[in-house]
Amino acid sequence: MDGSEHVCPRCGQPVETVVRRHKTLGAWVPVWGPGPCRNAECEAYVPRSGERDGERERPAAEES
Repeated sequence: MDGSEHVCPRCGQPVETVVRRHKTLGAWVPVWGPGPCRNAECEAYVPRSGERDGERERPAAEES
């Protein structure tokens, strides 16, 4: 792990770090990398699973 924060290459907003796995010499090893962009105004935006187009997740306090 390199210890630096990952950013979206298109909009420059910070993105979460995700762990993927890679098989090396018969063993699965973790590989850390940038996750998808969650900035709805960015052209590289990827909605969270279960989120519909134009509908964003709301914090629990706003759901009433």
